[in-house]
Amino acid sequence: MTLGNPHPSLTIILPAYNEAGSVGSVVSKLKEDFPQAEILVVDDCSTDSTADEARSAGARVISHKYNMGNGAAIKTGARHAHGEILVFMDADGQHCADEVRKLLEKIDEGYDMAIGARNIRGQAGKRRMLGNFLLNRFASLLTGRRIEDLTSGFRAARAEIFRQFLYLLPNGFSYPTTSTMAFLRSGYSVGFVPIEVRRRKGKSKIRLIRDGVRFMVIIMKITTLFSPMRVFFPLSMFFLLIGTGRYAYFYWQTGGFSKMAGVMFITAMLVFLIGLVSEQITAMHFALAQGPRER
Repeated sequence: MTLGNPHPSLTIILPAYNEAGSVGSVVSKLKEDFPQAEILVVDDCSTDSTADEARSAGARVISHKYNMGNGAAIKTGARHAHGEILVFMDADGQHCADEVRKLLEKIDEGYDMAIGARNIRGQAGKRRMLGNFLLNRFASLLTGRRIEDLTSGFRAARAEIFRQFLYLLPNGFSYPTTSTMAFLRSGYSVGFVPIEVRRRKGKSKIRLIRDGVRFMVIIMKITTLFSPMRVFFPLSMFFLLIGTGRYAYFYWQTGGFSKMAGVMFITAMLVFLIGLVSEQITAMHFALAQGPRER
């Protein structure tokens, strides 16, 4: 890919919902910087002039018949894109068109996905910054890979690989979390690049507690789908340690065996066996899924 002359197989996808007043300028800047790229705006049934502004600015527009969510717009864009490289960015003016080149440079280095990692100033408030920090650390622990920004929606990916995981992506706002975890747990390379993010116009549609809990559940679901023992083994060890501690204390106090310790030991064994079976099911699932493509 030659950055000075954008690759004709590049598609930039902008999911948009009621982004009139900003989407037009974003599309115009992208058209100016990447004249050969396909600019695709997915209008999630906006009630304002979002679709008209995007179309007037030169974007190809696909409109949903009803409001389906940010993730659904991402999936629609990925299905209809013509490019071999997909870039996803917000239509609200937060993401700079100039930063797209950083993502493309990372892809050129051989990465399968490049994610724009926001700095502290790019985080929407201290609570959101703390929440993202905790999510990043938790996801890093489960994947064994340092994740700098799990929830950033500004990213680029190889279309062929990204489409493999469309069935996993939720229709809501957690598509970045799901796609990042899916790429990492499947053994695809993910790179992070520092970016500057402008303050968005209007209010964020993400709610800290509600969506934070949802993101945590998604992290657990994706991890158990791709590598179950990452979850079940530590949980099994937790019950084993609790049982051992209970047994040692009870024996020291009474000289007998604690029934509760026995329950903890059995629980630890059952959790470990469930994880083992899940690991085998996961291996068979991906062997079946990859078989037709290999043939």
